Amino acid sequence: MTRKPVHLALYDTFADWETGHATAHLARAGYEVRTVTPAGEPVTGIGRLRVLSDLALAELRPEDSALLILPGADRWDEGDDLAPFARIARAFLDAGVPVAAICGATAGLAREGLLDTRAHTSAAPFYLAATGYAGGDRYVEADAVTDGGLVTAGPTEPVAFAREIFRLLGVHDDTVNDAWYRLFHDSDPEAYAVYAEATAR
Repeated sequence: MTRKPVHLALYDTFADWETGHATAHLARAGYEVRTVTPAGEPVTGIGRLRVLSDLALAELRPEDSALLILPGADRWDEGDDLAPFARIARAFLDAGVPVAAICGATAGLAREGLLDTRAHTSAAPFYLAATGYAGGDRYVEADAVTDGGLVTAGPTEPVAFAREIFRLLGVHDDTVNDAWYRLFHDSDPEAYAVYAEATAR
């Protein structure tokens, strides 16, 4: 079966640590991961990791994608430069293509109105409240939350973020997904045997 690629949005100051678990294990599961930057230019993350782009944001179409991943970045809180990424997230969700946002990207989605009617989480309730959004009563105190086609998580939960992405895309069955989470989040040695056996088949 041919899978559509997963698209990873990247922009200067992106949080390097937030999407690595998700993209690495999606690639191992057979997904192509393609990077999308504002104008197709290389970008530099918080950890000074410089990443090349596969395509510009203007070239990205929901129908060509299995998922859009939006990491956090300082720039989400420094103005409206990244608002076009929130707008493309709306286009994805409207087209029935899932979106996963972590950390500052959740604030961008809040400003776009995408969290007003969906259960969600983030760094903290007051962080999203500062955007002036209308979805405060839908905020959930959890490591990561999935509502329909939208995954959200806070900056300290990259493993839970990945777990929800895997669930949403059906990458693993529930037993393997649970083992993966216990292995990478809890360093559970018993989970390693379950996960290793399942992925060796």
